[in-house]
Amino acid sequence: MFNLSEEVVATIAVIVSTIFVGIILAVLIIFFDLHDHIGNLLEWINNLGVWAPIIFILLDMIIVIVLFPGVLVTMGAGFIFGVVKGSIYVVIATTLGAIIAFLIARFLFSKRMTEYFLSHHKVLKINQYLDVNGWKFVLATRLVPFFPFKLSNYLFGLTKFKFSSFLTGTFLGIWPNTIFNVYVGSLAANLSNIGDLSETQNDIQFYAYIFGFLFTIIAITYIGRLAKNALNKYAMESKIQDPDSQK
Repeated sequence: MFNLSEEVVATIAVIVSTIFVGIILAVLIIFFDLHDHIGNLLEWINNLGVWAPIIFILLDMIIVIVLFPGVLVTMGAGFIFGVVKGSIYVVIATTLGAIIAFLIARFLFSKRMTEYFLSHHKVLKINQYLDVNGWKFVLATRLVPFFPFKLSNYLFGLTKFKFSSFLTGTFLGIWPNTIFNVYVGSLAANLSNIGDLSETQNDIQFYAYIFGFLFTIIAITYIGRLAKNALNKYAMESKIQDPDSQK
């Protein structure tokens, strides 16, 4: 009935996914007082002085390893440290957590589990393809919004491509989404202080925040679209290189 372009569909998907995540967080906040627990934790970290960045990085790193949803903590980085420092700390923590999860899967998971995972024909072909294009593929998955990042760290660890490829793709790919989440957290901190400004300054700063927020959403959507196209390209090339998949 409606002939929508892929760009429009991608934008709608990001908006719907954002709303869905917002609803889940709202339920946790309203019925389980999640914001109080996270708020108390972030306040405790903020009062640690020079130790605050280190403790925050350790906390966020553990969240990545144990597959716990960490969006509130990521936003909290913006509230505590601001956009620049908060983004840097989150990227460091996320990268370290991803590395540990990758190494756990590669060296601590049982050999039988790894062999079973790699025994599947399609997984084997993808593994062979990743041996050449690994970092680009990992980069593309990191740029796609709402991709199961934490779980994929373990799955990538079961493949045989180089650790350096995983590290490069992960480190470069997590920046856009990290900056977006941290920026949202910094908005809360900035808006809480907006009442201290004059009326004119309030209006200017308010619209600047809204513009920055909308621009960030557009940028994330565009980058995610490019990453999705890249993943489709890799999948097609892998299929072409695999004659058995066309039978």
